[in-house]
Amino acid sequence: MFRHLCCCVPKVGRASSSVVAMAAKPTVIFVLGAPGSGKGTQSANIVKEFGFVHLSAGDLLRAERSTGSEVSALIEQHIKDGEIVPVEITVSLLEKAMNASSVKKFLIDGFPRNEDNLVGWKKVMDDKTDVKFVLFFECSKGVCVSRCLERGKTGGRADDNVASLEKRFVTYVDHTKPIIDQYAAKGMVRTINADTSVDEVFEAVKKLFKNEGF
Repeated sequence: MFRHLCCCVPKVGRASSSVVAMAAKPTVIFVLGAPGSGKGTQSANIVKEFGFVHLSAGDLLRAERSTGSEVSALIEQHIKDGEIVPVEITVSLLEKAMNASSVKKFLIDGFPRNEDNLVGWKKVMDDKTDVKFVLFFECSKGVCVSRCLERGKTGGRADDNVASLEKRFVTYVDHTKPIIDQYAAKGMVRTINADTSVDEVFEAVKKLFKNEGF
């Protein structure tokens, strides 16, 4: 009888390890910065170099806007006015995209953009994910505006124009920057100088990610 019980012990250990592995939470890095600071460009580089999945809150909202769904008109109006879309919509789109991915390392670009976003995320996703840090691309307004306007000339976003950019910068300063400051107070912000060239910025990003163990 004793030998029989001993044989069973390793099986329990393996099952426990399997449960622990299955319970591992997806890794999340929030990517924040002013409009035109290079969040999308650098996120694409990080995906190639470090194997993350890039989820742009703005891209998900714009894609949903074109579906003709119940919330598409609401999204359209908020984006046109340079306002933040209700958090319930954004979080649901992010969660859906995360659940559909086989890779469980995510860059979430352009979110959370305000206190309501942060509260909504914590309510739904805090227990389901492991937020490592905020990747903050710090960039002067002049450089950001120039990049956005140049992007607008070559088929960029519909809101890459002076009128929308002014609204977007007000939103960023009044609502997003305080979120970055909140995370900074917890030691959870990694700041990159984004005023320089794309290649120079990415060199700094690569150094950071390697230091963080990715």
